[in-house]
Amino acid sequence: MTYDRLVCANCASPVSEGRCPVCRASRERLQHEGLFAGVTPATLAVLLLALVAVALFAHQII
Repeated sequence: MTYDRLVCANCASPVSEGRCPVCRASRERLQHEGLFAGVTPATLAVLLLALVAVALFAHQII
């Protein structure tokens, strides 16, 4: 999840604005988590299955 859609429970403003210490801490944490931080294990499994299906399809064509 990206912090631009989150609303702070402490000050009720968007976390991306960083108005209070809680917002700033959450914004820093979300920025440092990386690219695949919000990806669930189920999503990873679906992506892996799709990759295997594409590889099998490509193997049959060649």
